[in-house]
Amino acid sequence: MHGFNGHTNVPLREGKTNMTTEPITWPKARPGGCGACEGHGPESPDEAPETPRERVNRRWNEIMQETRVAQTGVQILFGFLLSVAFTPLFHDLGTFEHAAYVITVVSGAAATACLIAPVSIHRFLSGQRMKDEMVEVAHRLMLCGMLLMAVTIGCTLLLILHVVVPGLMAKLLVGGVMAWFALSWYALPLWLRYRSARRAARGD
Repeated sequence: MHGFNGHTNVPLREGKTNMTTEPITWPKARPGGCGACEGHGPESPDEAPETPRERVNRRWNEIMQETRVAQTGVQILFGFLLSVAFTPLFHDLGTFEHAAYVITVVSGAAATACLIAPVSIHRFLSGQRMKDEMVEVAHRLMLCGMLLMAVTIGCTLLLILHVVVPGLMAKLLVGGVMAWFALSWYALPLWLRYRSARRAARGD
């Protein structure tokens, strides 16, 4: 047992305790971390400088986490698209719907290939000390896969709305949704990156 004065109580055979003068050593608190939980340090790169190896490992782990999120969405959507061609109503659709379906399936397959490619690259190049190149290639594949996934979602929406909402309204709705995709997926991150660069330049 630990006494309130920072000493340790050693239990005796008679059930009593003996006060010792051995001090208790507590973990030292680190800036930005938890003193009682050693190993919980700051996560911000500004507070905890990284070595090049730690940085590339962190970037690779982040890409793998992002890939899992994107893969789930595109695989569910791609599985749904594959089943559409075997429904009785599919053959009653017009030429426009068939063309939209073909573009949707092809872009969905291409997006799946891009998002799974980092796993294959890691499997083939693991242990070859090429993680810097792997991170760079996986980053580009993720960007390409996200673009193809946006195209897949847009074409799927167009295919559905063209049947449900006739006329120009379907195209306007799809255009609005795709504009929101472009804003939230690409314009917003680029704007945040630009603002951060300007803030860093003013700080220097």
